[in-house]
Amino acid sequence: MTWLLYIAITIAVFLCMEGVTWLTHKYIMHGLLWYLHEDHHQPKYQGVFEKNDWFFVIFASLCMVLFYFGTIPHLNYLFFIALGILLYGIAYFMVHDVLIHRRFKWFDNIKSPYLKALRKGHKMHHKHLGKEHGECFGMLFVPIKYFKEYLKH
Repeated sequence: MTWLLYIAITIAVFLCMEGVTWLTHKYIMHGLLWYLHEDHHQPKYQGVFEKNDWFFVIFASLCMVLFYFGTIPHLNYLFFIALGILLYGIAYFMVHDVLIHRRFKWFDNIKSPYLKALRKGHKMHHKHLGKEHGECFGMLFVPIKYFKEYLKH
């Protein structure tokens, strides 16, 4: 029974991370910590890393702390919270940095309507170069209007 609970915790955290991402993106990245996120909204990357990449470091650090305390004095629920965050982070990296922004040229010729809709939603987010008037702050849940565009084709 314990392993089923741990699996459920991992899945629940993974799913909840979309909400955390939306809230963090809208109110922290486009708010208090805009100075870290601003370079991400510029047309061209200025190098291999952006200031925006510090958000990865912040979430990864939280994850490492949870993994650590999730093994003391024995494996416990904190480990599986960290696992859910880690799995979401991997999915976020693959979608955001690889698929959408093409920081790594791993996937060419995407045909999936879902993945095309993800790209479109994020492109709509980036049409605003400033922190105001943003849209599509999430990552894995696609607004239905973009998904419908690609289901027609």
